[in-house]
Amino acid sequence: MSQDFLPIFMMIGLATCFAFLNICITFLFGKRTPSNKKNVAYECGIIPETSARGRFSIQFFLVAILFIVFDVEIIFLYPWAVNLKSLGVFGFVAVMPFVFLLFASLIYEWKRGALDWD
Repeated sequence: MSQDFLPIFMMIGLATCFAFLNICITFLFGKRTPSNKKNVAYECGIIPETSARGRFSIQFFLVAILFIVFDVEIIFLYPWAVNLKSLGVFGFVAVMPFVFLLFASLIYEWKRGALDWD
């Protein structure tokens, strides 16, 4: 059985060696000429007006986390939707608690004001 995976392991080893070799060659032979211009944060060609370490509102992070959570939960519905015909009524009834919890959590977040921008 391990003989079946030998080509995969060889490819992983070859890719790892290639990446490590490229990093080493760049580190050993690359030019290092730091300057103030190179150390400035790049913002699409526009001269930065403030520090790159600016603060974001906690609302931004909350919405981002909620988006990721709901996005991942919705992705779980795709396999169910593809196989709905073959699953029949049992598959429909089995996924309803998941859909209910997803909907209830969305309503809860909405009522708590997590999705409101002030």
